[in-house]
Amino acid sequence: MKLTDYDYDLPEALIAQHPLQQRDQSRLMVIDRATQGIYHSQFSQLGKFLPPGSLLVINNTKVIPARLIGRKIPTGAKVEVLLIRQKGKNIWEALVKPGKRVTRGTRVVFGDGLLIGQILARSADGIYAVRFRCHGDFQEILAQVGQIPLPPYIKREPNAADQQGYQCVFAKEEGAVAAPTAGLHFTQELLDRLKRGGVDVVTLTLHVGLGTFQPVKVEHIEAHKMHAEYFEVTQSTVDRINGAKQAGRKIVAVGTTSVRALETVASDGGIAPYAGYTDIFIYPAYQFKAVDVLITNFHLPRSTLLMLVSAFAGREFILKAYQEAIAQRYRFFSYGDAMLIL
Repeated sequence: MKLTDYDYDLPEALIAQHPLQQRDQSRLMVIDRATQGIYHSQFSQLGKFLPPGSLLVINNTKVIPARLIGRKIPTGAKVEVLLIRQKGKNIWEALVKPGKRVTRGTRVVFGDGLLIGQILARSADGIYAVRFRCHGDFQEILAQVGQIPLPPYIKREPNAADQQGYQCVFAKEEGAVAAPTAGLHFTQELLDRLKRGGVDVVTLTLHVGLGTFQPVKVEHIEAHKMHAEYFEVTQSTVDRINGAKQAGRKIVAVGTTSVRALETVASDGGIAPYAGYTDIFIYPAYQFKAVDVLITNFHLPRSTLLMLVSAFAGREFILKAYQEAIAQRYRFFSYGDAMLIL
C-alpha cells in the first residue's frame, strides 16, 4: 500500500486552534460500517448511538509539561526541547531544535536557572539524550518551567486554557507528551450519564509519545516503523473486558491509543494483563481481536492514525466520511470534532 492512498486535501481553516468551552458540545459524526451510513450529531448525544451494555475503554494517561524553552550556555541562543520518554534518573529522550545549535556536552538553562539540561548523545534518527540537573524534585520543577506541548499544527503559543483543555477529565497517570484526543470530548457529567444508561467504563494507560509526531516517510507504508510507547493493562481491566466479551457486549475503544493497547494484548482467547512497550502498527488488512466500536478524532493526512481507522472501517469509507466532514465544516485534529465508528 502506498502512502498517497492515505492523502486528502484539508482547508487550513478547518484545523481547530482552540478547545471548545464545553467539551461535549463538539460535533459527532457517526458512521456505520454495516450500512455505510453517515450521520451527524453532537458528542453530548453519544449515549444514543452506543450499543446497549457497551464497555467503554478510556486511556487515563496525563500530559506532562514536556515543552521546554531555554537558552544555550554561554551564548544565550534559544533552544527548544520536547521531552519524549524518561530513560533513567533525570535522563530523557527528547527532540531538540534547532539541532544545529547543540552538540554533545551542550548545556541549556531553563527557568532562570531552575533547571539545566546537558546533551549526552544524538541518535541516527535525531533523538537526543538529555540529562537534567535541578535543586529539588524534577517533576515539581518541570511543572514550573515547562509548557503543555501543543501539536505543531496549532499555530499559537499554549495558554491558560490549554492547561485543562488539553487534558482529559479522567487523566491520572503522568507520562504522555500528547493528549489521547478522543478522550478530550468527555465531561464527568457525560460519563455519569452513560453509566446510568448501562454503559460500563474501564481504564488503561498508554503514554502517548513520539509516534504522535512522527510522520510516515516511506512510500510503501508496510516499511514504516512505529516508535514504542509504554502502556499498562491491569488484571482488573482484563477481567472486565473478557467478561464483557463473553457476555456478548461490545468493547468501545476511546481513541486510537486505547485500540493499540488492547490489540497488543489481544488474542483469540481474550486479552491479557501487561505492562511494557508496544510498537504495534495497525493498517488495512489487520484483523481486530478486541475492539468492536471506536471513538476517534479526525486525523492528519498520511498519518498512522488515519491508517488505523482505515483498517477499522475501510479506507474508501473513511475517506468518503472525511470528505463529508470537510463539506460540513467539521473541526479537525486534536481540538477538533469526533467520529464514532459502529
